[in-house]
Amino acid sequence: MEYKDYYKILGVSRDASQDAIKKAYRKLARKYHPDVSKDPDAETRIKEVNEAYEALGDPEKRKAYDQLGSNWRQGQDFRPPPGWDGWTQHRGAGAGGGADFGGFSDFFESIFGGAGMGGAGRRRGTGGFNMRGADREGRVEITLDQALKGTEISVNDADGRVQRVRIPAGAKDGSRLRVRGQGDPGVGTGGAGDLLLEIRIKPDSRYRVDGRDLYRDIPITPWEAALGATIEVPTPHGWVNLKIPPGSQSGKQMRLKGKGLPGKPPGDLYLKLMIQAPPEDEAGDWYRKMAEQSSFAPRAGLTP
Repeated sequence: MEYKDYYKILGVSRDASQDAIKKAYRKLARKYHPDVSKDPDAETRIKEVNEAYEALGDPEKRKAYDQLGSNWRQGQDFRPPPGWDGWTQHRGAGAGGGADFGGFSDFFESIFGGAGMGGAGRRRGTGGFNMRGADREGRVEITLDQALKGTEISVNDADGRVQRVRIPAGAKDGSRLRVRGQGDPGVGTGGAGDLLLEIRIKPDSRYRVDGRDLYRDIPITPWEAALGATIEVPTPHGWVNLKIPPGSQSGKQMRLKGKGLPGKPPGDLYLKLMIQAPPEDEAGDWYRKMAEQSSFAPRAGLTP
């Protein structure tokens, strides 16, 4: 039987990352998809590409394949080394199971035959070669207000058509949304893959976002800090009354439970009190009088 260079088939180097192998496979799967390709050898090529990805896309299978060495060349006559048991070595002693690899080559069967599909699910049915389409990945940026209330965005599916996708309220920065059936189309009766959207929240001038928690600075007057006060403050969910304890220092953080991004559980809102002095022309005399009469010495305990 002929040796198959799966790295050459996918167009990647032998030290390619798993991510690079996945990207190469997706590109070739789209190129040779029987429903869109005009290449007369598309069916043969897609089978080769799928077989190569079955071997290299699974790190355990890839290790077993790599044990054969890098001295083989595509098309050379190949026989497994005596006592070859590479796949079982990686899968463990109980790996057997006699799985049907669905029309893959004799070369593939000689390496991996009888070892199980590992969850790939690519087999030959009565209607020809069937395979689920690959998942696609994308990124979308939304505003904080959109994250708070939920929003709809437009994305292009694998066929270039515009689809509306709903992002639920409370989507966190960096979270991923799976959109079923909007990935690459499948082969034969295989269903389409999914679209995996990474959600990023744009920087906001009012709030800093950390998970579902929000942070904001709130200016207060010196007398509100010293005497205590109840002030009205903005939150993403409307205005609320905030009670400031007497003697509050600048930088003190107040927590409003459940006033962050919605969710289960919802995030919190943290308000940092920032003492702001009035302009000199408004309070200059008052401050001078305090300087003359007050015994307050905040730096008395400092040492070099």
